[in-house]
Amino acid sequence: MSDPDHHPSDVAIRSAALIERLRTGQARVAVVGLGYVGVPLAVGLAAAGHTVIGIDLDASRVGTINAGRSHIEDITGERVRDLVAAGRLAASTEYLALADADAVIIAVPTPIDVYRVPDLHFVREASASVAAVLASGRLVCLESTSYPGTTEEIVVGAFARRGWLPGRDVFIAYSPERIDPGNRTWTLANTPKLVAGVTPDCLQMAMALYGSVVEQLVAVPTVSTAELSKLFENIFRVVNIALVNELQVICDAFGIDVWEVIAACSSKPFGFMPFYPGPGLGGHCVPVDPFYLAWKAREHEVSTEFIELAGRVNARMPSYVVGKIGRELNSAGLSVSRGRVGVIGVAYKRNTSDTRESPAIKVLELLLEEGATVVYHDPYVPKLRLGDVELNSRPLTKDFVGEQDLVVILADHDGIDWQIIRDHARLTVDTRNAIGRA
Repeated sequence: MSDPDHHPSDVAIRSAALIERLRTGQARVAVVGLGYVGVPLAVGLAAAGHTVIGIDLDASRVGTINAGRSHIEDITGERVRDLVAAGRLAASTEYLALADADAVIIAVPTPIDVYRVPDLHFVREASASVAAVLASGRLVCLESTSYPGTTEEIVVGAFARRGWLPGRDVFIAYSPERIDPGNRTWTLANTPKLVAGVTPDCLQMAMALYGSVVEQLVAVPTVSTAELSKLFENIFRVVNIALVNELQVICDAFGIDVWEVIAACSSKPFGFMPFYPGPGLGGHCVPVDPFYLAWKAREHEVSTEFIELAGRVNARMPSYVVGKIGRELNSAGLSVSRGRVGVIGVAYKRNTSDTRESPAIKVLELLLEEGATVVYHDPYVPKLRLGDVELNSRPLTKDFVGEQDLVVILADHDGIDWQIIRDHARLTVDTRNAIGRA
């Protein structure tokens, strides 16, 4: 419970001292969740001078960090090692390790279940665990993507069960992650960051913390506005990618090169933004986030037909790619069931090892179901398990390419020698225009 003996002026003094520690990089900060979002945050905060403890229930992740290594491609082992050696970064599987933290950032997954219903148990468990041990007068920020109302319902609710009020006993904020794995241009430091607080004092606290590591902060009036803004950022991509994927199918039917159409449209200096087709959507956020809004909207009897249609269009793309592979093989008197198919890239996007929701996985599964002999090359993904089948990445050589009846390009990583495929592939299905750009 909150302390009735605390005088408002005492609270203000403690708050001012906390803001100063957050602003100047002298705070103790905990990051809950050491994945693609949490590790860059933890490293960025530690590099800014804060003392950071990462919390994750996965003992292997914790061990990796404490050993001075990184399991995230965007963060080098050298950076982690230096921060661990300096005593500014450590990790633990125990929530008690964050009991004396000045600030806690929750960056845990928000998946959907098989029925496309939001699964917020990671956020609920993390919020309850933090509320059970954290000292009063500290800052708690949620970064996980979710529907409007999540911060108030789950994070505020967890502290309310202790009798704590936001802005008085605890400062609660929402600042959605904008991490783009593999992006070397837009990083945690230079990507503008949305920040919203449950109260004005909560916002002030959060701005002080994030201002120590991010160059540009964007204050958002309410946490619900920030929650919906994050969802709409990804829904915007989903809808436009679905549109261009449908255009790909139309162009194939007309015998028109979709990439030439997009290039032509891109010459217009206004009213057009290029999006590019592919084998489908992957990653944790973009394929999943729209269903958070669609599910929540149903509580308000609001239809989201446009969003759900975009999801269905993108979900069909792996099957369309396999159909295209079949047509190419048939044109050469071959079939998928007896074909040898070489897959280039199994990650969901270029320059990352992330295979979460990767459309390449679905393409591989469909090819194997139809009886194809499948091998793959991906410099970022050395091993891949599909049910009972385990595959290893093969070196990209002229012999590897020449052995295949068809090569399909599903991820266009930098550094791949596309000329080998151009020179030695018998048939090619290029879903990324990698050969066209090379």
